[in-house]
Amino acid sequence: MSFCVLIPARLASTRLPRKVLLDVGGVPMIEQVRRRALESGAARVVVAADHPEVVDCIRSYGGEALLTAAEHVCGTERLAEAARLLHLPDNAVIVNLQGDEPGMTPALLCATAQLLLDHPQRQMATAAVPIIHWDELADPHAVKLVLDAEGYARYFSRAPIPWDRSHFPLSSGQVLPQTPGIWWRHLGLYAYRNAFLQDYAAWPASPLESIESLEQMRALERGVRIAVYCAAEAPVAGVDTAADLDRVRPLFS
Repeated sequence: MSFCVLIPARLASTRLPRKVLLDVGGVPMIEQVRRRALESGAARVVVAADHPEVVDCIRSYGGEALLTAAEHVCGTERLAEAARLLHLPDNAVIVNLQGDEPGMTPALLCATAQLLLDHPQRQMATAAVPIIHWDELADPHAVKLVLDAEGYARYFSRAPIPWDRSHFPLSSGQVLPQTPGIWWRHLGLYAYRNAFLQDYAAWPASPLESIESLEQMRALERGVRIAVYCAAEAPVAGVDTAADLDRVRPLFS
């Protein structure tokens, strides 16, 4: 059994307009992302776009792309529509790779999918990396998660969790006081079974999802257990701003 990668791509990004079509290493960013997905060993890679220009771009490189509705509020909902348009079976394992992650490692894609491929009862998986320094733990843009003893996510938050009341808060630059393995940063990479993905898209946004502005909370609040692949180190961070683009481009020159 294998998996497919679906890549949600939105042209009208707010902080960096048209970023998925900006040049990274001589090709549009979204094409670089598609190439990382192909290197993962996925059986199928499809870009799910909100604009015909993105679809035409991918097809010009020989890739597979389809047009989805413009009004989706998150990438997961866009992928649910794409999976329906592709007539994927209910048990298909779908990896959600964001369209602004050209530095994602193919091995991480494969490992996250494997959490579902090896365990038929699981419906959703994601990935995380250790947090070592206080600045990252305190950063609200870095999403933290707490794991249970079986490697499932208990909670996600933009707040520094878990809170070490004997030592926190620390000053800027300080290393966290305990052995790595307590604090984890969530990576915006998901795998789902298609039947679950369709259920998720039909559910209304949940209270904690709205408060934290984290779409995975919708699943946790419904009692879904999210398996977590714990990687040793983070891939190159995604592109949200012009500064991020300047940081990423030299890696592909």
